Parts: sequence; structure tokens; C-alpha cells
Amino acid sequence: MTHTNSLSFHPIQGLPEVHAGDQLLPLLEAGLLSSQLQLEDGDVLVLAQKIVSKAEGRAVDLASVTPGAEARRLAAICHKDPRLVELILQESSAVLRTVAGVLIVRHRLGFTLANAGIDQSNLPGGGERVLLLPEDPDASAAALSQQISEHLGKRVAVLIADSFGRPWRMGVCGTCIGCAGLSALFDMRGATDREGRILGVTQLAVGDQLCATATLVCGEAAESTPAVLIRGVSERFLTNSRPATELVRPAAEDLFS
Repeated sequence: MTHTNSLSFHPIQGLPEVHAGDQLLPLLEAGLLSSQLQLEDGDVLVLAQKIVSKAEGRAVDLASVTPGAEARRLAAICHKDPRLVELILQESSAVLRTVAGVLIVRHRLGFTLANAGIDQSNLPGGGERVLLLPEDPDASAAALSQQISEHLGKRVAVLIADSFGRPWRMGVCGTCIGCAGLSALFDMRGATDREGRILGVTQLAVGDQLCATATLVCGEAAESTPAVLIRGVSERFLTNSRPATELVRPAAEDLFS
């Protein structure tokens, strides 16, 4: 168990490999039981994107993909499989940067990231299967939060986390791509600091902050811990639900791409 101030982060152990069509709630209940945890009102569940994508059947076999001319052209620049590039283009609204080894796009959901979030890590079967992001991560989070409310009678927020790179920063960081039951973006404009000054621009990326810390608990490689229970999140962040899409800066304000 990892503590940050009054927050506690509890890894949910013992989840089996997730397959297309699996219901996540029964798997999480079993994992909570084996981890000696029990959901309480006000808890926050953070799920790795991969188990959501797997359950939703978002795996694609590259053998089924026929690359078009644009995919072949970009693949020659970035040195990636043209079939993978074709999937990246299908999942994206714009290509932002293409150099050797790097393909940065604006995902159809608004995220700016490498390869439209498509990868092969922690995907059983090897070969040429790749995993796409969930179709609608906010809707996926909302559905699970609602299931928990209906079946367990608990008010639990759900976040879906993926690892993104960031402009001008090295390394990847856990990032919130789906949110329900919590303000992914918490607006503090109009509040005052301790000197009485009115805050004019401050908005907290609460979803990203929680997902970043939870990702440290989950791990990025072979840890097999795709879910974390967070306890102690301030009620002020749980009062209003704001989706992860609100964390996406509008294209008109994008100073990086």
C-alpha cells in the first residue's frame, strides 16, 4: 500500500487475463476479494487501458489490414509496419509529426500521442496482434461506475489510464483517458489563495494526477497489476463528474503541434 498525504493506493491483485467479451466487474470483485479489499463510497478505481480495450474486443490482427498509399508513404518515413500505420491513420484525425521511429497523431478522441495509442505490449498470443484504445473511454468508465452502483450499492468513481509522452518532457506518464464520477478537470478559477488573490487560470488535472500515481503502482511491464483502488480522494473532486475529454486542450489553443 502506497500513501500520498491522506490518499492511499491499493493494487488489486489476482486479476486473470482479460478476453474479448469479459465483464470487468466480476473480475474486479474477485481481485478485490483476493487483495482483501472492499469498495467503499468515495473510492476511486483506476483501470489500465489495456484491460478495458481487451474486454471490448479492440485487438486487431495486422494480417487483416491492407495499407493504403498514405500509410505506405508515412511508413517509409517512420520505419514502421505499413499495416500498423494504416490502423493509426484510421484512429486519428490528423498526423502531427513523422520522423524516423516516431509517428505523432491527434487521436479521433482529441488526444495527442504516439501511434494513436496502439501497441502490442502485454498482449498474449504474440504474432501480429495489436490493441487499440477503447472506442469511448469516458462511456466505458461511466458504464462500470453505474454497474458498481447498481450491483454493489457503492458510489465509486472510475478512471481509465494510459501512458503518454509529453511535449518537452522525457519518458511516459500515466494519463487519464476515461473518467466517471469525478471531476477529471477541477476548476479553481474564482477561488482565492492564502493572500486573498483571486485565481484567474488555475484548473487542476485531477484525473491525470491520480492516474499518474496509480500507474506507478500498476507498473508498465510485467507486473500484472492492471487496477488500483484509491481511497481518501477529497469529496470536492467527487461532487461533480467531468469526463476525461475535458482535459483535452482545444486545437485552437495548441501551441505544440
